[in-house]
Amino acid sequence: MKKHRAFLKWAGGKYTLVEDIRRHLPQGKVLVEPFVGAGSVFLNSDFEHYVLNDINPDLIALYQHLSTDPERYIRDAREFFGPKTNNKETYYQMRERFNATTDTYQRALLFLYLNRHGYNGLCRYNRKGGFNVPFGSYKAPYFPEDELGHFAEKAKRATFTCQNFVHSMRSAKTDHVVYCDPPYVPLSVTASFTTYASPGFTLDDQALLAKTALESSQRGVSVLISNHDTEHTRWLYRDANLNTVQVKRSISRNGKGRQKVGELLALYHQAEQQEEVVKYPRLVQG
Repeated sequence: MKKHRAFLKWAGGKYTLVEDIRRHLPQGKVLVEPFVGAGSVFLNSDFEHYVLNDINPDLIALYQHLSTDPERYIRDAREFFGPKTNNKETYYQMRERFNATTDTYQRALLFLYLNRHGYNGLCRYNRKGGFNVPFGSYKAPYFPEDELGHFAEKAKRATFTCQNFVHSMRSAKTDHVVYCDPPYVPLSVTASFTTYASPGFTLDDQALLAKTALESSQRGVSVLISNHDTEHTRWLYRDANLNTVQVKRSISRNGKGRQKVGELLALYHQAEQQEEVVKYPRLVQG
């Protein structure tokens, strides 16, 4: 299967990990992604349908506008790429324009511009909800026309939602498979990065995710979660089957600082719950 890159730059994107994720994803008709992000798993898997969710309304609005009228969106977005828009003064004007407007189509166009021209492709908001990533100073930001087109074509099989991850997971049915790529548990106190959308993703949220995954598996829905391989995540996912892979982190702009770290894939499989019913019928009945 040919690999397809996402059109957005995304901290923690799963492009390099999609083969490992595919190997551990159970079969099902529909893939549900409560934390879709840039969509690398969506783009590199083959399900009949997809339910793609994210708490970031700007991200979901972009996907909706692109999938509704891809020709218009790609044509209009192209105007934001070129030498005239690739300078610090214009970038901050565009960022201010993005933060000031409530027009979802204009925000969708500017979101792509800011993503490709901002520092390291970060998506970060301040406490007031303002996008605050600084200028990236790239020689010639790439306009991802082919990637946009491929996303729009595959999105014909997708439904987009913008809600809390718990609601997204609880809406899954028994022929659905859930893949969760939450903001990761920090490797250290100083490494915390949880502000993909405001407010941040807390340790309480991490625990709630594990609890919801277990509850989903108990009602017949398989859930796969990826996260850093730490003592804390192994404890959080103690009710799941755990597998570890090594992946190179690319959030640092300095390539020398990109070291391999352990990636944990935690699978809550509904089939195992069925096995428990066979092994312990009295506990289930009583």
